[in-house]
This record gives sequence, C-alpha cells and structure tokens, in this order.
Amino acid sequence: MELTALVTSKLNEHNVIVSTNGAAHPIQIGPKPSGYGSSVNGGELLLLALATCYCNDLYREANKRGISVSGVEVECTATFGSEGEPGSGFQYRVNVASDASREVIDNLIAHTDRVAEIHNTLRKGVNVVLKS
Repeated sequence: MELTALVTSKLNEHNVIVSTNGAAHPIQIGPKPSGYGSSVNGGELLLLALATCYCNDLYREANKRGISVSGVEVECTATFGSEGEPGSGFQYRVNVASDASREVIDNLIAHTDRVAEIHNTLRKGVNVVLKS
C-alpha cells in the first residue's frame, strides 16, 4: 500500500490531498491568518494521525473479533519544545462504547495498541529522507 500527502500553498490558499494506492482524498485545511502556510501545525497533524489510526484499527480489530462497537474516542497528547526539537511525552487514551464486557473491551484496546501501524512506525523510529 503506497500512501502520499501533497500540500500546495500560496497566499490565502492551502490545498491538501492525501491518497492511498492512487485514490485521492482532499482534506480541507485553511491557510494561516497571515495567508501563508497551514492553519494546522505538523504536531497537531501527527497526533491526528495517531488518533485516526488507532480509531480505524480498533473498529477493524473489533470486527475481526465479532465485537460490536458503537463509538470510539481517542485523545492523543504530546509536548513540542523549541524549533527543530522532536516531540516528547506522546501518550493517548481511549474510550470505547460497546455492549461487550469490560474485560473484552480492555483486551481489544490492548490488542489494537499492539497492531496500530502508525504507533508501531513511530515506536520503531524511521528515517526521513529529503529527495532532490
């Protein structure tokens, strides 16, 4: 599966297109009040990626196990310092609405934590390469 994200930005215009295997999906993110750049910062988007991944994966894993889930809430937090410093203190909490027992849901939450791809990518660490 190949994923891409494309940002094009100019005065008062900020366009975002993400795609998986060539299937494109525009995302609406407005420009900064100054007119240049994104009104949402990269740290916020990184936390959104973690929350979205976990939410989608929890529904996927619940379906595999035949567990009915009527709602999911995922809140991710982290701290970012000065320019150029990596973030730290990444953590998240999950609430799952389901008629299943607390034990079944706790096991589902723990299992999903182990298989969530974005979480595992960050846990492993990755090289990010600037191509010319």
